Amino acid sequence: MAGRGDNSKAKPGGGVDTEPLRQAITGCIRAVAGSPEIEVVFSSERPGFAGDRMRLPELSKRPTAHDVSMTRGLGDSMALRKACHNAKVHAVMSPQGEDAKAVFDAVEQARVEAIGSNRMAGMGDNLDVVLSDRLAKSNYRTVTRREDAPIHDAVALLVRERLTGRKTPAEAGPVLDLWREFLEEKGAVDLDKLPSAIEDQQAFAKLVRNLLTSMEMAENYGDNDTEDNNDEDNSSEDDSPRSDEENQDNVEEEAGDDAAPSEDSETSDEQLDDGEMDGAEISDDDMSDDGDEDSETPGEMKRPMSPFDDFNDKVDYKVFTQEFDEEIPAEELCDESELLRLRAFLDKQLAHLQGAVGRLANRLQRRLMAQQNRSWDFDLEEGYLDPARLVRMVIDPMQPLSFKQERDTKFRDTVVTLLIDNSGSMRGRPITVAATCADILARTLERCGVKVEILGFTTKAWKGGLSREKWLADGKPVTPGRLNDLRHIIYKSAATPWRRARANLGLMMREGLLKENIDGEALIWAHNRLLARPEQRRILMMISDGAPVDDSTLSVNPGNYLERHLRAVIEQIETKSPVELLAIGIGHDVTRYYRKAVTIVDADELAGAMTEQLAALFADESEAGGSGRRGLRRAG
Repeated sequence: MAGRGDNSKAKPGGGVDTEPLRQAITGCIRAVAGSPEIEVVFSSERPGFAGDRMRLPELSKRPTAHDVSMTRGLGDSMALRKACHNAKVHAVMSPQGEDAKAVFDAVEQARVEAIGSNRMAGMGDNLDVVLSDRLAKSNYRTVTRREDAPIHDAVALLVRERLTGRKTPAEAGPVLDLWREFLEEKGAVDLDKLPSAIEDQQAFAKLVRNLLTSMEMAENYGDNDTEDNNDEDNSSEDDSPRSDEENQDNVEEEAGDDAAPSEDSETSDEQLDDGEMDGAEISDDDMSDDGDEDSETPGEMKRPMSPFDDFNDKVDYKVFTQEFDEEIPAEELCDESELLRLRAFLDKQLAHLQGAVGRLANRLQRRLMAQQNRSWDFDLEEGYLDPARLVRMVIDPMQPLSFKQERDTKFRDTVVTLLIDNSGSMRGRPITVAATCADILARTLERCGVKVEILGFTTKAWKGGLSREKWLADGKPVTPGRLNDLRHIIYKSAATPWRRARANLGLMMREGLLKENIDGEALIWAHNRLLARPEQRRILMMISDGAPVDDSTLSVNPGNYLERHLRAVIEQIETKSPVELLAIGIGHDVTRYYRKAVTIVDADELAGAMTEQLAALFADESEAGGSGRRGLRRAG
């Protein structure tokens, strides 16, 4: 950001008023990003960028030139990412393999920053300061062997050098020099072509993929990825807006099937090795997910099946405006690095619980697998030789009916949705336990061929947000109905394998995410998503800590407005829908709302409650008929 003057003024106490500088940095970030809606916050927390909210380091009362350059450089980097990077293109072109993906990501960031450096020299200087600081913290000066020099940093530094002509910072030490000969020998042609493709992300990405192929780190993009893309295009020609998030899931699946070993290794030893099922999971996703999306495509065909057509009118429930509501994937609310940090925090908080939940999950898995036990038809004229008939064969070798044949296993195709209350009252222990249990149950159920969707619901703001502002501007019409901006979050869609959505659950740990809860509309949303699925059996599990609460709505409507709507929604699902509904209340009695419900007192009991209730649902019909209802209403 060349030319940004230091507008700070001396304060009487000897400090500096940094507010003018903050305003200047904010204005430049918005200009570079091409988005006047970006909100820039200066904070002592880790810098990050998600959606339209950017967090930069707090400026001290006496900022040095280095401090200012660091803040400006971080802002420049994020703004350029916003302006010059397309996440969908990046996901489609991304290679398989952890090392290859790390190189691909690092080179893309180098491309984005090189665009800014070439356009504005001052911006390039700011970015150099940030790069030097990061390299210094990595202590690369002490590296002496190629094995200790990260190849993704080496490639990114070489690409930066080719794109901008700027020298590699001294803080990089010998990292680039250790790899330079190898890289230039393997990828000379592609490296020479990169500068001409810097403004075209897709063309640039193809060159990087060619470079990775030359380095024997990834397959050529044209060999596999394009075929996969064509297959997906052919199988989902008529995708409707309804399945946009699942289309994105498929794009992410193309990005690589590298089931990160580090993630699987964190699993309890008592659980089955994910690697045993990797092939089956990938095959299922590649072969059937697109078909699932096609089944959701004709939204008009599915709509008449919904028990919620004109439902709100019948129960006298209104929504003032849906203009500001959002249905959003978790990864769009938080940048990838922060998601990983939050996921690590979640794992650390509940490390002691992993073993217990793992044992419960294995119990559920054995319960599900037990329903798929082999059964046989005996006394057949062909098939497998029946050992029990060996005596007959010895006595009379010509005796027929000495063979057996395995029957086809009848196990209904099933999908489970876990709908988690993301309200402020869930903050702390309840939400961390809920996130971990959802994570492990998703992994367990998918091993058994049961698809799992994990959703969350909250509001975008306290006290009504933009909906209330619109209501005020319209002259405060009486009984406006629901008066807040809904935020429905997709942590994991049914089409996404668990390992690709694992980090998303860390979002529940983010400060400020949990606000109000409007349970009735969240249930309708989750229910309608399930209803559009092709599976034969659909199960919806609500995890909540009490009645719906939204101060803005309840302040202008009757006090039982949201609760009355919730009861009507539950009755509609339980009596007129093919979706099976059950609920778990954390610290509050939800059996007064739901027919199939359990209340737990301590959040630590949530793991066992979720597992046991699902196990009861999956029990054989004869077993469930006798004790399923009683078990579902048992507290604790």
